[in-house]
Amino acid sequence: MSDAHPGHHGHDAGTVAKPVYQQQPELTDQMARVVPGAPAAAERHGSHAGHDKHAGHSVGMFRDKFWISLLLTIPTLIWGHMLPRVLGYTPPAIPGAHWIAPVLGTVVFLYGGLVFLQGAVRELRDRLPGMMTLIALAISVAFLFSAAVTLGYPGMPLWEELATLVTIMLLGHWIEMRSISQAQGALGELARLLPDTAIRLQGQETEEVPISRLQEGDVVLVRPGAGIPADGEVLEGTSDVNEAMITGESQPVRKKAGERVIAGTVNGSGSLRARVTDTGERTALAGIMRLVEQAQNSRSRAQALADRAAFWLTLVALGAGILTLIGWLAAGADAAFAVERLVTTLVIACPHALGLAVPLVTAISTTLGARSGLLVRDRRGLEEARTLTTVVFDKTGTLTRGEFGVAGITTADGLDDLNALKLAAAVERDSEHTIAQGIVRSAQERGVAISEAKDFQALPGVGVQATVESRALLMGGPALLRSRSVRVPPSLAIAAEQAATRGQAAIYLVEEIDGAQALAVFTVADVIRPESRAAIQALHEERIEVVMLTGDVRAVAEAVAADLGIDKVFAEVLPDQKAGKIKELQQAGKRVAMVGDGVNDAPALVTANVGIAIGAGTNVAVEAGDIVLVRSDPRDVPRIIRLSRASYRKMVQNLWWAAGYNIVAIPLAAGVLANQGILLSPAVGAVLMSLSTVIVAINAQLLRRATL
Repeated sequence: MSDAHPGHHGHDAGTVAKPVYQQQPELTDQMARVVPGAPAAAERHGSHAGHDKHAGHSVGMFRDKFWISLLLTIPTLIWGHMLPRVLGYTPPAIPGAHWIAPVLGTVVFLYGGLVFLQGAVRELRDRLPGMMTLIALAISVAFLFSAAVTLGYPGMPLWEELATLVTIMLLGHWIEMRSISQAQGALGELARLLPDTAIRLQGQETEEVPISRLQEGDVVLVRPGAGIPADGEVLEGTSDVNEAMITGESQPVRKKAGERVIAGTVNGSGSLRARVTDTGERTALAGIMRLVEQAQNSRSRAQALADRAAFWLTLVALGAGILTLIGWLAAGADAAFAVERLVTTLVIACPHALGLAVPLVTAISTTLGARSGLLVRDRRGLEEARTLTTVVFDKTGTLTRGEFGVAGITTADGLDDLNALKLAAAVERDSEHTIAQGIVRSAQERGVAISEAKDFQALPGVGVQATVESRALLMGGPALLRSRSVRVPPSLAIAAEQAATRGQAAIYLVEEIDGAQALAVFTVADVIRPESRAAIQALHEERIEVVMLTGDVRAVAEAVAADLGIDKVFAEVLPDQKAGKIKELQQAGKRVAMVGDGVNDAPALVTANVGIAIGAGTNVAVEAGDIVLVRSDPRDVPRIIRLSRASYRKMVQNLWWAAGYNIVAIPLAAGVLANQGILLSPAVGAVLMSLSTVIVAINAQLLRRATL
């Protein structure tokens, strides 16, 4: 397969797991409420699914078929030949008792076995024989042979084995479907987040309407404890909103007028009035659901490997079954015994566990990621994350906030940092300049109570001035020092020079008293995210090289890199040159992840082995990245790598078990130890095959304990 970009991975057509709402019809309505047309679109997508062994199946269907088949199997066993001989009892004498096993065995075959026969037809039509083909062949051979014996062919019928086999297979599939539906529960959980109705305001009147009737511009009332029905902007009220299911962050987020709220999040104790900005498929929740569905339907290389292994195992099983039948007949065994060996071999070699080994792990990992704010667009991206040797971060908006803030404060004698910031923020509060607003924001974030300023005046090209606490204060850069002949203490001058070498701005707080005297200098820069240091430290602990890629001047880039402990810096790189830098690293033999905002960095995200879009917040419509970080938290990058490695370990464990147990099971089923009295009946073969599936399912569920 050739990739469109070096090291990048596209989508494969082939066998995919059905979306959870196709396995659980009760979720279809919930999906339709969030993303109109989603089930229909998914069906169109699923039409390319190839030999999907569970097309149109549900947990409830297998459950019902199992219980009914079990009720029919019990009298088949009681009035059969195998159980009375083993337990040494005589079944109750009733008229027509000899027809109980044939009649009920036939009903079980037609009712319980129909699902396997239909699956086999689909597999053979797609020229991809697999698990359903083997099961259908086994039960069909047992049925036809038993029917022939019942009608006069010499031998021992297999009605009990047939009924038991179908019942056990239904039980195994019921357990499998439950495991898959639980693992793919991310869509269901997201679908259930939205309330059914909303309180819409019409002037002073309120009306309760279905959320499907909400339109952009409507004003809704969100009462305490209620779910938010659509994306919107708060008009009135203050409340703490739980956004955990969207962002993975447990801490409630304070919302007030002018701030955005997200459909599906839960309001706290306050009451909010919000204007609807997005509904239906345009909401952030709908976007997340599309990404989760896309991830669960995308194919990974491990899945392709498992599919190939299952295909070849099917061929091996068919070959082994035919050889077993011919071998025992040639050795003089009776037909019933030879057919029983054939049926057992076909059943025990079913690639059931192999077909479940990878999809279940990937479904669970997708769910874990979604709950932690890691949205996987393409599972191959998550799969390849374990092989990364280098992570490249964009600087602005990724490692930094993309907004000015106070990076350092140096004060003259007699003034502490917080008081200096308090005075500076008071002077700058009425200014619209981005640096001024950065100083004010820094004061607010540090909990500084900003004093009231009077007589504010902007000094074009110089700075600003105001009276604060009866003191005449000014804020500005070097132009202010020159225009007012400001006296600057040596400590402040040294701090300003050091800021200049780092490419940072130096803003002075000046007081006019007996001349102009500098009280403090503020180093203002693009603020580094507090999470960035922990993220880079965690990557270094994983022995991964960290590179920064930025269009900023080298002095600024080097300063940020030195502060964060970054290994390598590409500075002054234009947006159209970023992809070239990724290729340069790849050509040096490195496996590269690019972490960027998904807009300016799109070419680099696509070129990298793994593209990680950060800075998207709740806007998840990021087409370039393989993985989207909802929280815009760089610490989620090492979490992705840990999730990838944990998922891969589970896949390998499951594949080894699912394929490896056949090395022992197939010869036993064929009867190689018959001389030692070790023979497996078809029912025992079905139990072993189902047990291997359950072991794979349980092992995959243990992934939920992974610490990210």
